[in-house]
Amino acid sequence: MHAPPTAPRARRRTRALGFAALAVAMLMSVPTAQTAFGEEVRAVPGGGDLGPNVHVFDPSTPDIQGKVDEIFKKQESDQFGTDRYALMFKPGTYDDINAQIGFYTQIAGLGLNPNDTTFNGDVTVDAGWFDGNATQNFWRSAENLTLNPVSGTNRWAVSQAAPFRRMHVKGGLNLAPDGYGWASGGYIADSKIDGQVGPYSQQQWYTRDSSVGGWVNGVWNMTFSGVEGAPANSFPEPPYTTLDTTPISREKPFLYLDGDDYKVFVPEKRENARGVSWDDGTPAGESIPLDQFYVVKEGADAATINAAVDQGLHLLFTPGVYHIDRTIDIDRADTVALGLGLATIIPDNGVTAIKVGDVSGVKLAGLLVDAGPVNSETLIEVGPENASADHSANPTSLQDVFVRIGGAGPGKATTSIVVNSDDTIIDHTWVWRADHGEGWGWETNRADYGVRVNGDDVLATGLFVEHFNKYDVEWYGERGRTIFFQNEKAYDAPNQAAIQNGDTKGYAAYRVDDSVDQHEGWGMGSYCYYNVDPTIIQEHGFKAPVKPGVKFHNLLVVSLGGNGQYQHVINDVGSPTSGPDTIPSQVVNFP
Repeated sequence: MHAPPTAPRARRRTRALGFAALAVAMLMSVPTAQTAFGEEVRAVPGGGDLGPNVHVFDPSTPDIQGKVDEIFKKQESDQFGTDRYALMFKPGTYDDINAQIGFYTQIAGLGLNPNDTTFNGDVTVDAGWFDGNATQNFWRSAENLTLNPVSGTNRWAVSQAAPFRRMHVKGGLNLAPDGYGWASGGYIADSKIDGQVGPYSQQQWYTRDSSVGGWVNGVWNMTFSGVEGAPANSFPEPPYTTLDTTPISREKPFLYLDGDDYKVFVPEKRENARGVSWDDGTPAGESIPLDQFYVVKEGADAATINAAVDQGLHLLFTPGVYHIDRTIDIDRADTVALGLGLATIIPDNGVTAIKVGDVSGVKLAGLLVDAGPVNSETLIEVGPENASADHSANPTSLQDVFVRIGGAGPGKATTSIVVNSDDTIIDHTWVWRADHGEGWGWETNRADYGVRVNGDDVLATGLFVEHFNKYDVEWYGERGRTIFFQNEKAYDAPNQAAIQNGDTKGYAAYRVDDSVDQHEGWGMGSYCYYNVDPTIIQEHGFKAPVKPGVKFHNLLVVSLGGNGQYQHVINDVGSPTSGPDTIPSQVVNFP
């Protein structure tokens, strides 16, 4: 069994001391700043243009459809390419638009409310590039728009890392590709769909703090929290897991226009939320002018990024790929680090890409961290080891923060994300050790652990973690909660011995440490497809201590096509999977 990096600690909460931030105008007068490496960096200016890969449209822009089509043609099948785009639409009405969205493309309205920017048309994802199979439609997003779909139903056939946020669809939403080919799971938040949502061939899906006119069906795992119009909890037939509210949530920061001025809106934390945050008009939160951001463009280095944070600036990463030779350190409370167009950070020489201090209210959002060829011990760290400050009033959050190891080329990392700070919100992450593309193989893109949580009172809403060599998720903190978990064990295990875990056959997808007294999870699935050696046996998908405070609701495991077998769902509970059928084994409640 893998031991935690340090012995279990006695966790004692302390209140973090607040430090008043200096005004940006004062900071901008400082001629130089010194980095932790002793280098002097000239004062970093705030604001500026959004760079060449952000395309801003208004209703009078000529040939909008032509420009959108041009970008889609480049990005439709460019799964591991280096181009990144954000398509941003000023408030107004746009007629006869069909915006097809490919890889590494974000489409978003620039209003404060989704209803400020309306398409009489569609925002479409389909799977023609992959013969009608949508299981690889990753890394794209739609945000902050209102749609009047031409046919009455908008198609959004995606799988992981493709959020649909702050959208208003005045009609239905189809989550399957044309022809109803396979699709592998996705995420909706803070959205209003007036008509029915039809997942059809979607295997699993999570919807949070939204409103739907109805939900048509379910395959394996459909989970809802705080969704008006959601179907009643009925797992396993049909496989609906429904919570009336989401215990804690805070919507993702977003760029918008206030007149002619760009600002970033940071929504307030919500407790026991239900329905969208914007239905009553102006959402609750804070607007931050763009001149309080360092607008990061391709070619920027980590020293400059860190100097900007030290000066008191927030970070807005424009679409691009950023190689960094040292860690991006964010040790100032309430710092926003927002990426546009799937901005991608690649750590060189085995460094950790991002470290957040044990401070309150940091917002990481819209970023893809891509492991480099030299092994990184970690890729993202939230809080240092033994972090203990109380952040319950103002948690740090990770939203649409994705991790990739391999696929675009060789990459390695021992543990992808480590969360040490208490009260952290993990809201929609896909942490993926690649199973296709370039630079992948059992040792080529070695990555033993996906997500490790040491902090107390951490909440994950929409946790997608897949294909790690050992444990995909390990949880050591108290009072952790996960609402929706999607997992696939590593396809490419060469044989039973390669995944042997002491006396246990295989590493659980989601393991709660024996020291934990309180933990809870809802709507969680693990799937195996051991196609290299279909005789591999996986002892269980989940492992947890049997204690009154440790509870799971609506668990399932699936053997895809009979390639490999689970003996149990959790611990020694649940029937085995067997044969070529993809009928899941299920546990409604544990213990």
